[in-house]
Amino acid sequence: MPQKTENQPSTPAGFIIAGLQSRSGKTTLTLALMAALKKAGVSIAPFKAGPDYIDPAWHQAICGRPSYNLDTFMVGSDSCRDLFDQQRHGAIGVVEGVMGLFDGKSGVGGPGSTADLAKTLGLPVILVVNARGMAGSIVPLIDGFTRAAKGFSIAGVIANMVGSTYHAKLLGDLLSANQLPPLLAWLPRQDDLILEERHLGLLFPEEHPDPPWERLASALQINIPELLTAAAKGNRKKPSQHKDTLESPKLLAGRQIAIARDHAFRFIYPANLEWLRNSGADLNFFSPLAGEPLPKNSQAIWFPGGYPELFCQELSESQSWHSIRQFALQGGPILAECGGMMALGESLTGQDGKTWPMAGLLKIQTTMTQKLAGLGYRQELSGVRGHEFHHSKRGPTNLPQAFNLEKGDSGIHHLNIRASYVHWYFPSKPEICAGWFS
Repeated sequence: MPQKTENQPSTPAGFIIAGLQSRSGKTTLTLALMAALKKAGVSIAPFKAGPDYIDPAWHQAICGRPSYNLDTFMVGSDSCRDLFDQQRHGAIGVVEGVMGLFDGKSGVGGPGSTADLAKTLGLPVILVVNARGMAGSIVPLIDGFTRAAKGFSIAGVIANMVGSTYHAKLLGDLLSANQLPPLLAWLPRQDDLILEERHLGLLFPEEHPDPPWERLASALQINIPELLTAAAKGNRKKPSQHKDTLESPKLLAGRQIAIARDHAFRFIYPANLEWLRNSGADLNFFSPLAGEPLPKNSQAIWFPGGYPELFCQELSESQSWHSIRQFALQGGPILAECGGMMALGESLTGQDGKTWPMAGLLKIQTTMTQKLAGLGYRQELSGVRGHEFHHSKRGPTNLPQAFNLEKGDSGIHHLNIRASYVHWYFPSKPEICAGWFS
């Protein structure tokens, strides 16, 4: 199935790449497909279903533009439609799904699932199948998923971990003979196509010496015109007439907000930054890893999550903490999420068992764990929505709670610091989130 680029059809609105389950290879296939489309001269607008920071970083590295998160629970259905329309700018929207196609907050294809997003956006789904050791079994698998797809269509299949050209032809013929969605592309089973991971997901793109997406694009066997034709078969709705979902009253007009951003603090939704700017805030970034002081005239600080555990020594020696302590002791508002909270504590113990001192603003000690310690959507009683995902635990503390949650980490409130393991989606409740920075 060689690559073809001639006589490409007009660009469809987009499509969603979904998996049968987590670890089916949908991220690898998404990156390969994005790179192949870009190489063929197709303009791509990347998106990621669900609360994620690492996969969107890969999307941006390939496509050269931010990848926005779409999630029918955390972002909301109307806002998902708005974001897709507003950020696509005429390009083809390529949306990487989350978990398995029908896995979400609850039920089968419920809120937060890739299936619910497909219905919301009216986009067709291209299903990724790990075909290693598989032949005829692909038929009942795809048949079952196709029958369960209510309110959206499965336009095609991409096979991962394929053994040979003969294997790919066998899979394609079986799908065709049973009147199932066609095999649109396949990726061979090769060790050099496996992307390295750690506890929260893939390594970041810049941690690879050579851009691996070039290898993926070269290895991917795809008929691009056939893919674009299949993608045009969705039930795309007209663009919504809602106002810009990231616009907000100038709740933070002129507010100087300092944001920690470096390799230790990098889990930031693009929509959160855009919402802060649209709310009138002036954003000033600084690096605790580099020991940079708090930007002058700062009126609030945001410490997003990230990987402080990978930089324990650098953070323990950071010269940034002096100015941040002064700001906090004077009552300055600070929002700290997950890794940001860990860095503001008294100490952080890594997976090697070694303990390092941190900023010391919060009377807590955090310890890395070998297993997942927290995962799931979270909602504050005020309506602010977010997500929790971490491999660490916080020791006991007498500090009061920062948030009112029915489930998940309610965090801690000390001085004017609000800290928890939850990563918040600010546009979900603008008035409340603006108050955290005031």
